Amino acid sequence: MGFVNLDGASALRTDHYELTMVASALGSGIADRYSVFEVFARRLPDGRAYGVVAGMNRVIDAIERFRFDAATIEHLVESDVIERGPMTDWLAKYRFGGDVTGYADGELFFPYSPVLTVEGTFAECVVLETVLLSILNHDCAIAGAAARVTDAAGGRTLIDGGSRRTDPDAAVASARAAHIGGFDTTSNLEAGRRYGIPTGGTTAHAFILAHATETDAFAAQLEALGASSTYLVDTFDVEQGIRNAVAVVGPGIGAVRIDSGDLLGDSRRARALLDGLGAPECRIVVSSDLDEFRVAELEAAQAPIDAYLVGTSLVTGSGHPTASMVYKLVSIADADGQTSGLRAVGKLSPGKRTIGGRKEVHRTLDADGYWDAEVLSVLPLDIVETALQPQQPLIRSGAVVASLDVEHARERCIDRRARLRAEALGAHPVTTPAIPTTWIGIELDKEP
Repeated sequence: MGFVNLDGASALRTDHYELTMVASALGSGIADRYSVFEVFARRLPDGRAYGVVAGMNRVIDAIERFRFDAATIEHLVESDVIERGPMTDWLAKYRFGGDVTGYADGELFFPYSPVLTVEGTFAECVVLETVLLSILNHDCAIAGAAARVTDAAGGRTLIDGGSRRTDPDAAVASARAAHIGGFDTTSNLEAGRRYGIPTGGTTAHAFILAHATETDAFAAQLEALGASSTYLVDTFDVEQGIRNAVAVVGPGIGAVRIDSGDLLGDSRRARALLDGLGAPECRIVVSSDLDEFRVAELEAAQAPIDAYLVGTSLVTGSGHPTASMVYKLVSIADADGQTSGLRAVGKLSPGKRTIGGRKEVHRTLDADGYWDAEVLSVLPLDIVETALQPQQPLIRSGAVVASLDVEHARERCIDRRARLRAEALGAHPVTTPAIPTTWIGIELDKEP
């Protein structure tokens, strides 16, 4: 499980109003009422057929590390955020002791899927809202964008090169989320160390320009990295760059990268030139502000491209930098000590409706083995053996009970997407969302 870079004041990675609610709850007497909160997205981003879960490892670590040390509490008092007394006593003792259940990394989600369920006292659960949403909204957005590129890329190698386009900590999380979504390698070395994701990288234009000639640069790279590395050939002229690279490295050259210009035309000319120079095994890597739409266009045109390097679009969610997750109270006890027979609660606000009651969920398959529906229920159900139950226990009574491996998450994502019909895949899915949400035991005038 990955380390989350939180210092002794980790609990300050939250919003002011969370502590306002805790202080008010202590005063009103509801702080210790058993409660259930759920994380879900009311809708998918426009044009998206599914979402991909990522970040549960960071969720677990953040909950474990959520503490208010003495210096933090003193800062909050001096800043007039809280008053000394019951609130400072509560913060000093804070340790999450409840239960957390969630969709595993790599799982798909749809509108209203209960991606995370947090149970415990009202106060201990409500204070976690901001940090949990900041993790899941970021990581799920990146994983979803990565999966869409994977859908479009037709099995080509995918390289995450987005570290320079986002915050340093976000870059590490993005690399993990992208790997779950289908990317093969990352440029980020910390992601490689922390999560075991394969890393790669050769040279940039600065390296070429720092040498007297392009051939001098290629010769230096050959000496350092060998013939199998990737040689950047578009600094001056793509075709001459390829000729220079093959002349220096030889026909065993591993790959060339094109980072600008007409990627379709240049890749076709590059393939013909490489074959003519006796380097038919040399791979062609392209970059230059790619996203799932451009990759889909290149694949549809049968561009002779072997690998895509995606950066900015990937780490910004390809136009949707958040998964639009919300954290909502769905059930609460009417008395301290009550843990069953909870009262279901939900908002009726137009466009922001929430459905009360703790949700159980399973996903059904049709006769052809494709996902048929995501079934949400507030009632106990008999579930057929072929159905998927995506919720897993993550924390029980404050203790971590899950181990979330990135490679298993990646395999899970591949398996789940393989059960989506073709019309729900690709850059422009015909079916959005891919499957409907079916409600059981919930009276609705219309779909929420």
